[in-house]
Amino acid sequence: MATRTNTIYKKDCIAGMEKLDEGSVDLVFADPPFNIGYEYDEYHDSRDRDEYLAWSRDWTAEVARVLKPDGTFWLAIGDDYAAEMKVMMQQEHGLHCRSWVVWYYTFGVNCKFKFSRSHTHLFHMVKDPKAFTFNIDTIRIPSARQLVYGDKRANPKGRLPDDTWVLRPQDLAEGFNADEDTWYFPRVCGTFKERAGWHGCQMPEQLLGRIIRACSNEGELVLDPFAGSGTTLAVAKKLRRRYLGYEISDDYTKQVKERLKKAKPGAALDGAPEPLISAPDTANGRRLEDRGKDKNSRKSPTKPRAAAKKTTAEKAAKKKPEAEVVEEEKPVKKKAASQKETPKKAVKKKVATKKVAEKKAKKESPAKKVDAKKTTESTPNKKVAEKKKIVEKKVDKKKKPKKKAAKKSAKKAAKKSAKKAVEKKVDIEQRMLPGFE
Repeated sequence: MATRTNTIYKKDCIAGMEKLDEGSVDLVFADPPFNIGYEYDEYHDSRDRDEYLAWSRDWTAEVARVLKPDGTFWLAIGDDYAAEMKVMMQQEHGLHCRSWVVWYYTFGVNCKFKFSRSHTHLFHMVKDPKAFTFNIDTIRIPSARQLVYGDKRANPKGRLPDDTWVLRPQDLAEGFNADEDTWYFPRVCGTFKERAGWHGCQMPEQLLGRIIRACSNEGELVLDPFAGSGTTLAVAKKLRRRYLGYEISDDYTKQVKERLKKAKPGAALDGAPEPLISAPDTANGRRLEDRGKDKNSRKSPTKPRAAAKKTTAEKAAKKKPEAEVVEEEKPVKKKAASQKETPKKAVKKKVATKKVAEKKAKKESPAKKVDAKKTTESTPNKKVAEKKKIVEKKVDKKKKPKKKAAKKSAKKAAKKSAKKAVEKKVDIEQRMLPGFE
């Protein structure tokens, strides 16, 4: 193979791949234009349908030719041509589909008259269905026999992932795993740190990392016919694979070369390896009513943001002891000479002092309480009054049952008289009927 690897060429991918030897590439990942009218730097993305499919037939044929007998081809494609591309690869190029993976992403394309687009199809194709690279141990997950049932028959290495349908995976963490064939990765948006900023269709590094780890080994060759932002090549370099890419845009080619200079073998991939950790669930999400609180906390320039995020419980706990200290250290204010006490205020003061004295008396020792009792016993008038009250209460208790009995008997008599009146009316009405004797 005359073509040098570990680089990117400013060249049409079909012309570039024609110079490669047959069966020389281990893994190909292609993310071609979807023919949906996207504005690229050089490429026109609004071709006629037949023209687009004919062009796709040409470049996929070259991919099938340069793949090794045990090589793997991954194709990322949209809804519009997914079915046609799958049939073309299988029937015309003799490739075999191992998996039809759905990449579900957040920050999808907003649509006005249909459901917003938030997924891409990823076709996992191989030349030989019995001989291909698939590093199972890198994508295994724990099985239910291991986690739930404690079954001895469980494979200690785990199991292969299942097919699954997903709405929001962070709200169903136990029912979703990113290794399954519905993959959850956020699309690389303008606010993301890994965003290159000069290409509109940037793939996340973690998604390419999964594909390259599973379908190639260190030192093998990874090819991207549509290099674009250079994610495939940068990830291949970080994972210690050889890489090769083609790009028709002069600007994109220069930018990818700069990106490849920064990428180092063995370096960590950008983005969260497990997206469910970085994406908050609905219960812990941010609410509209909380935004006003955040704005108010940001208004004070002296306080940092971290201090503004303190909870109300922590603030209250800190304020309580300060308030208690202030109350203890309050100085006694002296009255001004001009402020004279009115008779009403004097009466209120006396009442307050009496209440304070009564509270103190309750808290006194039992010996003092006994002394207080002796003083009360010494006053005969109070004793007589207390005895009268007791006698009156007893008399009232005796009278109450009699009153109740009288009321009950009066009610019964009223009921009887009412019944008799009704019976009389019925008797009179019956007598007035014809034929009554």
